[in-house]
Amino acid sequence: MRRLRQLAQRTPPGRERYIDLLRALAITMVVLGHWGVTVVGYDHGRPAGHSALGDLRWAWPLTWVAQVMPVFFLVGGYANAASLAARRRRGGSAAGWLVDRSARLVRPTTVLLLVLATGAGIATLRGAGPGQVRTVLWFATIPLWFLVAYVAVVALTPPMYALHRRFGLAVPVALVALVALGDLGRLLGPAALADGNYLFGWLAVHQLGFAWYDATRADTRRTGDAAGAGPTAGHPADGGGSGPRALFRRRLPLSRRAGAVLLGGGLAALLLLTAVGPYPVAMLHVPGERLDNAAPPSLALMATAAAQLGLILLLRGPAGRRLRRSGPWQAVIAVNAVALTLFLWHLTAAVLLVGLLDALGVLPTPPVGSAAWWAWRVPWLLALAAVLAVLVAVFGPVEARTRRPAATGLAGAGGRRLRAGLAVAGYAGVLAGLLMNSLAPKTAPEPLGLPAPALVAYLAGAGLLRLLRSGRAGRRRPG
Repeated sequence: MRRLRQLAQRTPPGRERYIDLLRALAITMVVLGHWGVTVVGYDHGRPAGHSALGDLRWAWPLTWVAQVMPVFFLVGGYANAASLAARRRRGGSAAGWLVDRSARLVRPTTVLLLVLATGAGIATLRGAGPGQVRTVLWFATIPLWFLVAYVAVVALTPPMYALHRRFGLAVPVALVALVALGDLGRLLGPAALADGNYLFGWLAVHQLGFAWYDATRADTRRTGDAAGAGPTAGHPADGGGSGPRALFRRRLPLSRRAGAVLLGGGLAALLLLTAVGPYPVAMLHVPGERLDNAAPPSLALMATAAAQLGLILLLRGPAGRRLRRSGPWQAVIAVNAVALTLFLWHLTAAVLLVGLLDALGVLPTPPVGSAAWWAWRVPWLLALAAVLAVLVAVFGPVEARTRRPAATGLAGAGGRRLRAGLAVAGYAGVLAGLLMNSLAPKTAPEPLGLPAPALVAYLAGAGLLRLLRSGRAGRRRPG
């Protein structure tokens, strides 16, 4: 508690604390949502899990709030723009920023994969079937599906932020148009046209985070610069210019009026797309539905993101005032200190608890929607929280130790180019490994639970990024 108080007291006055609150709430909702909607039963004598949404159609509209992946990317865009801009103000490079940014994502993920692969290897040696081992790890690594897209947008942040500074809100508008084109491919063919939506949809929301950061910075300049120096006149991010072309080049408005417009417009579009159009009501995966709004992101999910952004803007003022109090702000700091750890390990906690209850012969499997199923939700969530608390106590420090800046190690123009190339190669390896694992069948026989090429590619990329962070890449030994 003393550490939290110290961190709260050292918070810079200009920090947008609301962004931190949104991240903490989104993490909490993902964890509780996955746990709460999970149905555990038996398949051929073995525990198996699936989503309850297929049996709870009345809950589908609730996913318009429960689907919080857009919030993650919105918050990520703000945070990435803020840290990249700060790095450049200090004279740093985009490559150096990428290397530093990788630490918070890659190090906790590497620990997860190594621990899971080790556990899977031990289980295989003790006689477990490789297909069964893969199924268990497939479930535990579901959070990595999201991480594939997020690592990709982080890697693309420098060029995408440059596009934002040049074209402003026209960039997310163009990306949403590409999402709509991909949806036409899903509906009319070819279906492969929608593959780009996995990137275009999340990039669009990420760009709105850039716009939020620039709007906040412009407001700070306008209210805090005693000399009267405001944003550069005519800059697209600052709302300069006039006429039709300037409409999409303005900064994001942060007013309650803008929030009401976004909320109303997003909900209207969402109702039209789901009630009249071909899109499912649920914003999460439901087996048997013609389309999946989240995989890849659909136009309906983009409308959901707009409505969520409107609600976020409406609540910004009251939430910001409450976050000025020490208690709520300390709670937000505590969650964010281990946010990625919570996200990465929450389904592993479910695997461990189900395995323990099954081994003891006391695993409840009531029918979905029954009184017994609803009654089991409370002890189920409490037991999962206890297991996850242990995992966070063990692995949370890994995330907390990833804040130090990277060393340089490479100097001069040639060294900077080499560093940039190595950073891109490192991200490519990490992305390739995560993507191969996500695409691999969940019943494929894998002795380590993960495809060997995926593990090799990931570890190679993570190792290269770690080498760059240590500053040893390219450093000559003294002769």
